[in-house]
Amino acid sequence: MKKILQKLLHLFLLIGPGLFCVGYTIGTGSVTTMIKTGSEHGMTLLWVVALSCVFCGFLMEAYGRFSLVTGKSSIMAFKEQFGKPVALLALGMVVLGQWFCLSGLVGLSSQAVYELLHLYIPGVETLGVQRFVIGVALCMMVAVYAILWFGNYSRLETILSLLVTILGLSFIVSIFLVPPRSAQVYEGLFPTIPAGASLLVASLVGTTLAAPTFVVRPLLLRGKGWTKKDLRLQTRDVCFSALIMFIVSGSIMCCATGAIYNHNGQPIQNVMDMVQTLRPLAGEGAVVLFLVGLICAGMSSIFPIIMVAPLLIGDYQNGELQIRTPLFRILAAFVCCIGLTVPILGANPVFAQILTQIGQVFVLPLVIGLMMILINKKSLMKEHAAGPVLNLGMAAAFVFSLIMSYQGVLAFISTFSKP
Repeated sequence: MKKILQKLLHLFLLIGPGLFCVGYTIGTGSVTTMIKTGSEHGMTLLWVVALSCVFCGFLMEAYGRFSLVTGKSSIMAFKEQFGKPVALLALGMVVLGQWFCLSGLVGLSSQAVYELLHLYIPGVETLGVQRFVIGVALCMMVAVYAILWFGNYSRLETILSLLVTILGLSFIVSIFLVPPRSAQVYEGLFPTIPAGASLLVASLVGTTLAAPTFVVRPLLLRGKGWTKKDLRLQTRDVCFSALIMFIVSGSIMCCATGAIYNHNGQPIQNVMDMVQTLRPLAGEGAVVLFLVGLICAGMSSIFPIIMVAPLLIGDYQNGELQIRTPLFRILAAFVCCIGLTVPILGANPVFAQILTQIGQVFVLPLVIGLMMILINKKSLMKEHAAGPVLNLGMAAAFVFSLIMSYQGVLAFISTFSKP
């Protein structure tokens, strides 16, 4: 037993950077989008999740390999090889997509905290729902900022790994209690887009194939101390993280299909509607289990999102992972304020979370195309340049990103053109 535990611990340590990426990717945006998709369309869009996870794996491999071989980080390499305007464009688009997403994430997480406290503290609603949600969001941002002020990468990695584990296990167990029909899963792997699903398709890609997951990866590998001798280790880390992303994301969609779509097909309008996905597992305790899991998912994504802007600016300046500099702390404080936007506006947190995910798809063609060029430069990569498999995977990811960007445009047009 001791040897088994030691092996499990060793495996856990090996996939640390990958788990950080999973913690970033699988958050409230992913949970909300997967549940709404499963509850309204069953498993018909599982193929979007599968392709997004596969392409994310190829891109993490490319960015990680480039960093370990050349010793350069993403934005720094863009600046050196393509010039400052291109590097700043990539940086700005990634950061804006993240800031857009953060406000929806904080709004949904704050609403979940309100719903949880409302169960056990009578009279909470007398304070006013929006006012209370704003207060929760403010406390959440202060707490996150304090952890970032005093913490370091190792501690953050441990916290995120724990939160992701709590999130994933509850959904994975649930699919054995109310599983979707096998035919639904099989059919979901064949590309088709149901009528009126453009918003969800773009959101699924935005929350799964998120640019910072691989753009920031070189900094994470450097923070872990990995070098060229760890190329095989980084590939193994990529495979594990991509697989975990698909298992967790697919499990959430399966839960929504089995517990909601196959029974009443009720659309998801608010936070409490999503509780039904875990009711077969926890019964009346599903409310607590789901809301706690949703809060954990939110926190696991808030940390990396707040860190993206200062990290990429530091990357642009000197290619270093620095989280205790004045620049990091000033930018982190600014981003925390942006996170309060949706709670202050009082927007529907479920709709806002899904809508804000779409902003992340538009940067994908740029960051994929740039890395396709870099990973094939013999002068930089030598014998480690991309082979046929990696090139094919990145080319397919590039085409996929163009199609999904178009879907994102259609989703925005259809959303804001409604009377």
